[in-house]
This record gives sequence, C-alpha cells and structure tokens, in this order.
Amino acid sequence: MKLSNPDARRLWLHSHGLGAPTGPLNVMATIKALGFVQIDSVRNVTRAHHHILWSRNQSYREKHLWPLLRQRQIFEHFTHDASLIPMDFLPMWRRQFTRMGKHVANSAWFASNLGKNSIRDIKARIEADGPLSTHAFSSELDAESKTWALPPHKRALDKMWYAGELATSHRENFIKFYDVAERVFPAQLHADHRPEREQINWLCTQALHRLGFATASEVAKFWDAVSLKEVRAWAKGKAEIELEAADGSFSKAFMAPDLARRLAETPMPSKRLRILNPFDPAIRDRTRLERLFGFEYRNEMFVPKAKRRWGYYVYPLLEGARFVGRIELKADRKASVLFVTGFWPESGIKWSAARRAKLEAELARLARFVGLATKKWQA
Repeated sequence: MKLSNPDARRLWLHSHGLGAPTGPLNVMATIKALGFVQIDSVRNVTRAHHHILWSRNQSYREKHLWPLLRQRQIFEHFTHDASLIPMDFLPMWRRQFTRMGKHVANSAWFASNLGKNSIRDIKARIEADGPLSTHAFSSELDAESKTWALPPHKRALDKMWYAGELATSHRENFIKFYDVAERVFPAQLHADHRPEREQINWLCTQALHRLGFATASEVAKFWDAVSLKEVRAWAKGKAEIELEAADGSFSKAFMAPDLARRLAETPMPSKRLRILNPFDPAIRDRTRLERLFGFEYRNEMFVPKAKRRWGYYVYPLLEGARFVGRIELKADRKASVLFVTGFWPESGIKWSAARRAKLEAELARLARFVGLATKKWQA
C-alpha cells in the first residue's frame, strides 16, 4: 500500500483533532483522543495546555481543565515532558513510574544534601497534613549549585513524584500540590498491576493508533515510555506502507490496522487558518513535521536572542493541510492588547488579502479567548 502525501497530511491532522474547531465540547474525550496534553508554565498569551485544547474546539475555556484533575479523571506525570494523562491509562503507566524513578535516582540533577531521612520525613509530613506544595517546605541550595538549580526539598519531592510515590493532587495558580499516590489514584486502578509485556504492547499499539502511520522511532517518541529496542521487537511482522514525503520521496512506515477505513472516512481539513501552540502535539516531532509538511520549525525560547532565526515565542500558522508561516505574539494584559511582534511568511506562499483576513480573524478569536480587548501589529 502506498500512502500519498496529501492523504498522509489529511489523516494526521484529522487524527490529531485538527479538523473543524467547532462542535460539542468534550474536554475529556479530546484528551483521550490525543493520549495526553503537555502542560507548561510559560504564559506568553495563554499556557500551552489551554491553547492546545482550544485549537481542537474553540468553545474550550481555561476553567474547563483543572476540575478534571480534582475529579481524578486525569493524572499528571511525565511523557516527553510534564503532561496530563487520562486516569483510565494508569495501569499501563506503571513501568513509566519505574523507569522515571530509576532515571532520577541516578541523575546528578536530582542529587540532594537533605540527608538520608529527608525523603521519608517529607513523605511522612504529606501523609499527616494532606496535599502540600513545595512552598510548605524549606531548604537551602547547595553552595556549589547554579542559580537555576532546584532546592533540595523540591528535588526530593520530584524524586517521589517521578517514581509514583507521590502524585499531583491539584494545582492552584499552576502551583503543584503533592499527595501520596494512594490518596490520588482510584483504588481499583492503583491496585491494577499488569505484566510489563502487556504494558509495552498497549503503549505501542495506542501510539500507532493515534499516529495512524509511523516509524519505530516515532512510536517510541509518542509517549516516551518505551525504548526503541522495545518498539522494534513489538513491531516485528506488523503491516507496513510506502509513505510519500513532502519532497516526493518514499519510505517505509508501520500502519494502523484500520488505516484504509480511516482514510475513506477522513474528511478534508478545515480551510480555516489556525495559530498553533509551539508545544502542540501535532508539531512536537519536528522530523515528522518536516517530512510530512516540508515545514521547518524550532522552539527558540531558550536560544540566545542573537542566535534566533525567528523569535522568542513563535506560533506556526496552519491553513488547511499546509503551514503558511510563523507569527510571534505577546499579550499585554494591563493594556488588554494582543501584540503581533513578528511575522514570517513561509517561502512560496502568497499572502493575499483573503489569507491575511483569515489570519486577522484567528488573531481576534485568540484575543477573545484570553480576554484581551484588541490586537495590534508591531511587526
């Protein structure tokens, strides 16, 4: 089977919830369909998790997300980064607690000078007092630590969080509150221990289902909870396709079992122009993004200004099934203005009056979503 590039784009965008951004709102269903939603502390216009969900359905509002954590419909842990994951997936996440627990135990980043009883003492206090944030504890940075290092008590908290001993009870103003896992995770799910092989099979199968078609590397990257070696062992004998890239070349990829049916049922992408978040899951794998769309993108927030190709917080612009440019935005909440501080049209894309009007309409929608009164161009 050969999968043309237009069909691959159509399937990928639809599978990742980037069809029409309207219809009945079901936040939990969206998170399940995506598999997880990355969370991020940076609030440039709105935090990444809110923007990602709004991009799938523009009826979404920021108030809709965090009650799901308190209601135990989702839990927070680490995929490729801190993420919100459907609680139903917990039994298949056990090995990730073990993997991450071993990783941080051997990491110099999480080394602590609190003493051998520190973790036990911190956990005992949470058991006695209930959910606590890092602000409930106090410890000094090591003398040799750099300014960006975590204080020892925070490292101890995170060690237990990565290992699944502690879990995120809730967040207040994005501040994480830790509680012991058995008080956060529903008892029947917390007690559900599956064989490791079953967990690996589930993680790989569910990744390929959401990707539709993928290389072994892309399957491994999806959750970042299985190794490439484990994926290759799982993939032996799986059906493959010839996948056409944006440049017309072909390469092999594994296919989801129902790929043909999904292709027949998948509509054409919405012609609306969309402003995607830099952390959007549809663009997270930059290699896949460039192969399918011929679109080069990188996040330059942590790149020195003089070395940036584009800007600090730059959003990809998606129109239909192609990326048409990049835009840098900044929210001035005191003045209630969404500023456009940079704009880079994609090479070969003509920015007609109609396309510019689409962008202005999306900027207005984004401004309304975050409660800003107007938008202005500084670029």
